[in-house]
Amino acid sequence: MGIFQRIGDIAKSNINDLLDKAEDPEKMVKQIIIDMQKELNVATQNYGKAKSSEMLAKRQLDNAKKVSLDWENKAKAALSQGNQDLAREALSRKVKADEDVANYQQMYDSISAQTQQVGDQVEQLKAKLNEAKSRQAMLIARSQMADTKKNIAKSQGNFDGSSALEKFNRMEEKVMRKEAEADAFNEIATGGSIETDLNDSFAEVEKNAKVDEELARLMASMNNNNEVNE
Repeated sequence: MGIFQRIGDIAKSNINDLLDKAEDPEKMVKQIIIDMQKELNVATQNYGKAKSSEMLAKRQLDNAKKVSLDWENKAKAALSQGNQDLAREALSRKVKADEDVANYQQMYDSISAQTQQVGDQVEQLKAKLNEAKSRQAMLIARSQMADTKKNIAKSQGNFDGSSALEKFNRMEEKVMRKEAEADAFNEIATGGSIETDLNDSFAEVEKNAKVDEELARLMASMNNNNEVNE
């Protein structure tokens, strides 16, 4: 069941009590529009924060890719001068940078998906607000009619509280705001932050194996290029 369906069910189940307590239903409906607009403003601000987090994650990912490529180029330069030890050291740094790339990619993908969800919620809130505005006059008229029917029924001694008032299905803003904000913050929070300790990321044996693999690949690539040039 979606967030708006849950809110709708809550609003519908309590609507008669809300109307009974309202001194002026017309003012109450107008206030709901104002509150929904405030809710949309808050949701839009949350979406902006989510987009900022997404952009930061993208910059971190791009930087990690740049670092990895830089170390590979340095390894090539060292090999071109016959310095395998220096090439191995550069490739050791590249292996660590590649782990950063993988971690930042995972973080970016997660935040990006969550940001999309928050954006979708903002669009839904806009649609709800527009619909509420278009139905405002009708809701007020229905409330006034409900009051009239109730008063007539009371005067005749035949008042039926269960049918005297029309139900409003738009009076859901306050609950909607709490639900939407809670979900938005929860979704963004689940992205979390990834802390990477590069010095302890690999055991020595695994690191050496990856360095050897990178060295062999790079040497083979450079040998192939030399053969083509000859």
